[in-house]
Amino acid sequence: MSEPLHIGILAHSAEGATLSYRTVWQEGVRKMGAHEHPRITMSGGAMAPTLDLWERGDLAALRQIFCEDVGRLAAAGADFFILPDNTAHIALEQPGPDFSIPGLHIAEVVAAQAEADGRRHIGVLGTNWTMEGPVYKGALTRRSLERSIPATEDREIIHNAIFDELCLGDFRPETRAEFIRIIGDLKQKGCDAVALVCTEIPLLITDEVSPLPILDSTRLQAKSAVAVALGELSMPTWRGGAV
Repeated sequence: MSEPLHIGILAHSAEGATLSYRTVWQEGVRKMGAHEHPRITMSGGAMAPTLDLWERGDLAALRQIFCEDVGRLAAAGADFFILPDNTAHIALEQPGPDFSIPGLHIAEVVAAQAEADGRRHIGVLGTNWTMEGPVYKGALTRRSLERSIPATEDREIIHNAIFDELCLGDFRPETRAEFIRIIGDLKQKGCDAVALVCTEIPLLITDEVSPLPILDSTRLQAKSAVAVALGELSMPTWRGGAV
């Protein structure tokens, strides 16, 4: 067997990036044997300095930050990168210079899995920027899949919980109960699956408690990255900008 490709992980939110890293090596062990996995390099600064840019909608500045981190991954020898942060893909999809190595787009992975599972109507849970933004609307629409998001007040509950609790490693039973209620409401709207497209939500909501089958963006992307590294999936060609 030839040497697996080198996976770069562009970290933005700490808990999500940690789950991504852990999933990559776990999937490596599952496919390659004990204590084996593709080479992994992770790069990324603290999220705090970017929060004001998100609030101001300065997507060009955010894209530049991510582009610089992709460059660091490339300099370390990574063949391609994953960014286990769904909201960040809004900035990645903005026009600008090509990234120095290709990226495995998280929403495309999730949408492809939904299609493969025979789903037709996907509920989307993430930050307000992700739920209301273009990334999942685009990825699902390209596969003729319907999309629903929670009501305004529930979107606020989710968004605030992500930044005030989940990204800080704080997973509360009462917050889990609220998310379960919201997913139940999406089921009542006709959704046949729910996409957990904040990378920390799968640490709060699992298949065992969810009223709907889940699409775990963090683990799906990480597992797909291992499949690419082992030659089971094609090398991604996307280098930022429109998909």
